[in-house]
Amino acid sequence: MLRFQFFPRSQGITKEIQNIISCFDLEYQNIKSPEFNLSSNDVLEIVRPHLEKINFTCETGKTAAKKISVPVLFGYDNKIDKSFNADAVSSDGKIVIEIEAGRATENNQFLKDVFQACMMFEVEYLVIVVRNVYRKHKDFEIIHTFLETLYISNRLHLPLKGILLIGY
Repeated sequence: MLRFQFFPRSQGITKEIQNIISCFDLEYQNIKSPEFNLSSNDVLEIVRPHLEKINFTCETGKTAAKKISVPVLFGYDNKIDKSFNADAVSSDGKIVIEIEAGRATENNQFLKDVFQACMMFEVEYLVIVVRNVYRKHKDFEIIHTFLETLYISNRLHLPLKGILLIGY
């Protein structure tokens, strides 16, 4: 089943966050792990029409023109000096979606996603979408435990209003 958890757990989800969950829920039977061994790009391609209906811009390929670039640093004359790529971003630039497949926990890709979202200009929410199970690793549970620890310990304060973790 599709699983999700919003952090911090002391806050409920917004309508916009619920709409994102619904996009993945609509396609769950076509993306669920470990039944389907899809790449993150495959998952994005399947949910793209739903995300676009709720005004998200989605990456359409691996060339620079097809990627979604979110500003991080600005230089002279307000020109972008540094940016990070996202799989999808809301029309207002406040919500970033990162979809992971095999690298989510094995290479700690989810930590890179958290760091990059924290650096992105005007981003308030990060959505990390991962497999429930990958090569017998319970990716959703592993990341859930990490984020739970991060928020409960209160030792590190992120500049985000929240992180949504979705497991497919």
